[in-house]
This record gives sequence, structure tokens and C-alpha cells, in this order.
Amino acid sequence: MISRRKLIQLIGAGSLAGAALPAAAADADLDPVSGLAAQALAEGGRRGYTPVATPNGRSLPFTLQDGVKQFHLVAEEIEHEFAPGCRAKCWGYNGSTPGPTIEAAEGERVRILVSNKLPEPTSIHWHGVLLPNGMDGVAGLTQSAILPGETWAYEFTLRQAGSHMYHPHADEMVQMAMGMMGFFIIHPKDPSGDAGPRVDRDYAIMLHNWALHPGTYRPDPSIMQDFDLWTFNSKVYPATAPLLAQTGERVRIRLGNLSMWNHPMHLHGHRFWVTGSDGDRWPRSSWRPEVTHIVGVGQMRDFEFIADNPGDWAFHCHMSHHTMNAMGHGIANALGVDQSGVEDKIRAMLPDYMAMQPGGMADMSGMMDGPANTLPMAGGPGAQGPYGSIGMGGMFTVLKVREALQGRHDPGWYRHPKGSRAYKVSGGS
Repeated sequence: MISRRKLIQLIGAGSLAGAALPAAAADADLDPVSGLAAQALAEGGRRGYTPVATPNGRSLPFTLQDGVKQFHLVAEEIEHEFAPGCRAKCWGYNGSTPGPTIEAAEGERVRILVSNKLPEPTSIHWHGVLLPNGMDGVAGLTQSAILPGETWAYEFTLRQAGSHMYHPHADEMVQMAMGMMGFFIIHPKDPSGDAGPRVDRDYAIMLHNWALHPGTYRPDPSIMQDFDLWTFNSKVYPATAPLLAQTGERVRIRLGNLSMWNHPMHLHGHRFWVTGSDGDRWPRSSWRPEVTHIVGVGQMRDFEFIADNPGDWAFHCHMSHHTMNAMGHGIANALGVDQSGVEDKIRAMLPDYMAMQPGGMADMSGMMDGPANTLPMAGGPGAQGPYGSIGMGGMFTVLKVREALQGRHDPGWYRHPKGSRAYKVSGGS
């Protein structure tokens, strides 16, 4: 571990401040769709790998100190927006949840400075990373907890490649429920000797759940099953950034699950291969084709596919409640029930009351006025597609495959070639 004297020297020399770039400076060159920054692009170009894009997020800047790649994470309370109209006091790193993605290469030595601005002790565990026991970050077992106001250093040489995560191992029931987690991506030392061809686009998505009760502004860490929000990189649809690809490109989606549920992830329009996990990219003989694959709690899984089918394709968890926002639990089932006059009678006592519709929830999802700081269950503002409301929320985003893209910018909705879209043949007005 880095000595106290060395840490003081780093702080005195301004190295610590240099590693902890202010948010505005760190994000000045950030692409809003992909989360790619100039430093990550340059490092990938130098080493021959494709840098990771963290939709709705970013990669963590670093400095070089005597040949060591040095990062700085600040654990702190943050103001986080799940989608326009829904904000909360969460906990995260460097102003965001998930925290910024750490990217490095196999064989590099890294030093990660961790400053604690939380009201309680913390630590960081490097999930899936092979390292000395004293760097494993389990408070009370491998180290003393990082007390409020302290800065600690973790330093180790990267012995493997693959998709990994970081999160606390101190009061994790609270700290993870409040949003403290991030990706640790280790690229292969020799990309040309990897188990498969180089990917053209490399995305990282963290799966998580939140109990933000209607009308409240802080997540409830005591909930174990009945969650209100299901997120990709701590965003719910329609605030989740789209995934972009050009036809013919090889795309990888790295999925990390630090939620309390398993998630059957489903991609429309393409068949993908499951190619890797915390244990790096698998040998090609172990790859298997899927269109839906469960990512278990605490797991990393890598999906790869060739973007050969142009269009706007849904990518989502296939648990139907996980593609809804502001979930209500234990409500009366009114499907098929004649409610003539009931709603008017109840509104005499509760003016804002809206009954569940006998034909389903579709007519209510985008129009319900809930408590303050609460999103519609689905189909709210921003979820308007080219043909009407997209009645989804939560763990849902869109893969936009185009024959030509302008940089990494959202191309808008897909224009279907004539004769290639479903059409009505009878019924209706």
C-alpha cells in the first residue's frame, strides 16, 4: 500500500488535485450519447483496443505518476436525476451514479485514491479483479474502513483482462442501495491475441434497482424486493441513452448486475453471442447464440453481435415490471370490473383519484398525476416515438442501427423503407 509520506507528497505536489479533475473539466470533451472522452479515445488508439462507452456516464480521467496510472474516486452524496421530473439525493462517486468507468490494460500498475465525503465509513471492493489480499477492500477483514474525511490508496498490477466492477464492502446494504458502484474494465495487453475479433463499439451498462417511494427524495435502503425504479446506468427510460451502431459493425454490450434481482436481457432484431464474464472473454468454443440471457445478481456478462439489421431495436429486461417506472404494489385488481360511477363517488372525497381501468393500464400510464417527484409508470413525457407513445420505462433503451452515422450523435428515429412496416388491414375508424 502507498505510504502515508508518499500520499502527503502526492497531495503536496498537486498530483491528487490533478487526478481529481473538476466535473466540468473532466466532462468538457465528453460525448453526451456514448460517454466517450478524448483521453479514453487516445488511450485506446495507442494500445489498439476500442475504449468503453458508458451511456449516460463517462470514463474516469487519470494521470501518470512514475509509470503508475493514477485515478481518484470521491465517495459523496449527489443530486441524481433518474429522468426529467424525478430527482433524488443519492450516494455515488465523483458526482454520479454509477461512478465513472475505470479503464486500464492488463499488465499496467494502477493506483486508485479514494476520498470519503460520506457521513459514514466506507471502502471499495474491486469485484472480480485478481489482486493482493490487502487491496481487496473488505472493511474489517482486509483493511480498516475509510473514515469520513480520509483518503486511502489502493495500488496493484493488473493480472487479467475482462469486465469487472467496483462497489463498497462497508455497510453495502445502504451504500449500494444509494447508488455506489461502477465499472472497472481491463483491456487485454495484446488485443490482437484476444479470443475473438476486435469490437467496433463497446458499451457498458450497470443494472440496478431503487426504492424511491412516491413523493420522496431519498432512496429507501431497507427494501429487498418491492422496488419502484429499475435502471440502466441509474437512468430509466425515456432518459436512457440509445446505443448506436453502423451496419456491419461488431458491437459488445458489457452488463453488470448489482441489483437485487436477476435480469433476462433481451435484444430485438439481432441474435447475440454470450462471449464473456468476470473471467474475461471466453474461448470461442464456449460462445453461444441467444436473444435473451439472464444476468444474475453480482454477475458480469458480455454480449456481442454484428449490427446487420437496420432500424430502431428495443433492448430491455424481459421481466415486464422491470420496464415500468414508479411501480405500485398491492393495488386492487380492477381488470374486467364494471366501475360505472365508482370513480366519481371516490373523487368526491379524493379529488385526484384515478381508478385502474377495466381494460388495463395503457390509458393511464402517461396521464396519471402522481405525487411530487414521481414518474408515470410508462409512456410519460419524452417517451413519444414516431408512431405514438412508447409504453415502456425502467430497464429499456433503443439500439439504433444505421447504414451511415454522423460521428457518435443520435441519428433520430428510423425511416422505414417503403413496404417494410406493418400496416392495418381492417377494423377501426
